[in-house]
Amino acid sequence: MKVVKIILPYTVLSLLGIFFFMTFNGDVHLFDWDEINFAESSREMLVSENFFQVQINFEPFQEKPPLFFWLQSLSMKLFGVSEFSARLPNAFTGVLSLLIIFKIGDSMKGSRFGWIWSLIYLGSLLPHLYYKSGIIDPVFNLFIFLGIYFVIFWFDSQDFKKRFKYSFFSGFFIGLAVITKGPVGLLLLLLTVVVYWLINRTKKMFKFNEILSFIVSFSFVSFFWFGYETIQNGPWFLIEFINYQIELFSQPVAGHEQPIYYHFVVVLIGCFPMSFIAIPRFFKSSESNAANFELWMKILFWVVLILFTIVSTKIVHYSSMTYLPLSFLAALELNSYTNRFSSNFWMNLVLIFFGLIISFIFFIIPYLALFHLDFIKQVIEDNFIKAALSVDVHWLGYEYVFGIFYFLAIVLFVYFLNRKHIITSLFMLIFGLGLTVLFFGKYVLPKIEMYTQGPAIDFYESFKNENNYITTVGFKSYAHYFYSEINPLNVEDSLYLKRIQFKKEAMVNHSVFNQVARKEVQSKVLTWLKSGAIDRDVYFVSRTDRNHLLDRNKNIEFLFQKGGFVFYKRKLIKIE
Repeated sequence: MKVVKIILPYTVLSLLGIFFFMTFNGDVHLFDWDEINFAESSREMLVSENFFQVQINFEPFQEKPPLFFWLQSLSMKLFGVSEFSARLPNAFTGVLSLLIIFKIGDSMKGSRFGWIWSLIYLGSLLPHLYYKSGIIDPVFNLFIFLGIYFVIFWFDSQDFKKRFKYSFFSGFFIGLAVITKGPVGLLLLLLTVVVYWLINRTKKMFKFNEILSFIVSFSFVSFFWFGYETIQNGPWFLIEFINYQIELFSQPVAGHEQPIYYHFVVVLIGCFPMSFIAIPRFFKSSESNAANFELWMKILFWVVLILFTIVSTKIVHYSSMTYLPLSFLAALELNSYTNRFSSNFWMNLVLIFFGLIISFIFFIIPYLALFHLDFIKQVIEDNFIKAALSVDVHWLGYEYVFGIFYFLAIVLFVYFLNRKHIITSLFMLIFGLGLTVLFFGKYVLPKIEMYTQGPAIDFYESFKNENNYITTVGFKSYAHYFYSEINPLNVEDSLYLKRIQFKKEAMVNHSVFNQVARKEVQSKVLTWLKSGAIDRDVYFVSRTDRNHLLDRNKNIEFLFQKGGFVFYKRKLIKIE
């Protein structure tokens, strides 16, 4: 019976994670930019067999290290190139995260607390959704969390051998974080440690040999990419990688400029309900049997939130490292409900109110598409959106009920919470959210995607295994690379030779092939595709609000418009 009691939580959590994170996960196309960008880089790793230099369009892609792409490439090797394979590493990471936080919670405050922590994390909106995506952050965040987890034990342990072991594992996981997304993984650890030290300056810090252990393990892991890349190709790639990281911090990249309060809103609303449940913990003293860990989690939360509030480039998933510490604080608050009064009136009101708002979003999107699409077309002014909504999409007629189902689950969650049936309330929450997201992803999201990018992806997929050039004009996309399954060019291709020529011309004005030089080359390539001596047919995809340049070119033939996209062709004219 004791063995069953130990195994049962891990079995249940594994099954929940597999069911909610993997079911229907290949039923909707990948989304531009990040999902398709990363999946395409992983596909190109397999095609080119170049696993140490990340590429896009078979050219160096300096923005990300390779570890996550290795995971995606392995998934694609095992299960084929597909949306499911691209998202599988995060689904697996989600299952692993549930098991890890249960284990930590169990060892800290008992099995009940482990259940509460893992279930509130699974039942909150953005943490749940991220493990169904193909972006880097879930893997990156788990490595950072584990690195900080071992730092906490390293700091607190009085046993020399254990301190040495904890320092080694902390360096190991931070090294993995750095080769997953970059040096910000190390930065988050250092900032968290510095803030903790400023609060507890009377405590002994780390010894030199322990710091050396951290550095050795960190360096050993990170050398797999940083060291190898420098030895093989020189420092230019790493210089550009570091310059890009600095650019992200110093100025908005790719139009991702948001107001200063952006991440506060994202975390508060996006992490419903754990964000609202955790709020009281920020105004309470730490519990004695988890006081130090709670302090570390609060520091980590604020370090991440403040850092990415300061950073100029603001993207929704940049603050996702707050989710794990926030879930711990929410679990502490829920665990205390049995030791005092149940959740108060204001907390009930907040949970019901924001649950209603999120349910309304699940409800209103398919409802409007079903019954008021013509009205939306009349009142909307954006030409692209108006054209996109003209796509003929078949709705079943009941898709809006998923929003109603989610709200009923929130009501049951609050009801059982007030009766102090905490575990029961959390199961109501996770099944309400999980099933809503599953069916929304199965029956609603693919239809929305038909409006937003479906016509373009259908066009790209029609050119698989064909020897053509295909590009976008007037908007940035990676979809044409992935869904037309482009192959690398060789010396027999005119475009290959032209790229070499344009790169040499760009290097006259630039000491390294940086982002500015890259844009110059891309501009010249596009000009050549539109009017140069091509050796293949060229297909152009533009948007209805950005296609005027192509319409003026007599060499380019208009094919058709579908939704918000316009399609063109430039034929290769063979001279006999």
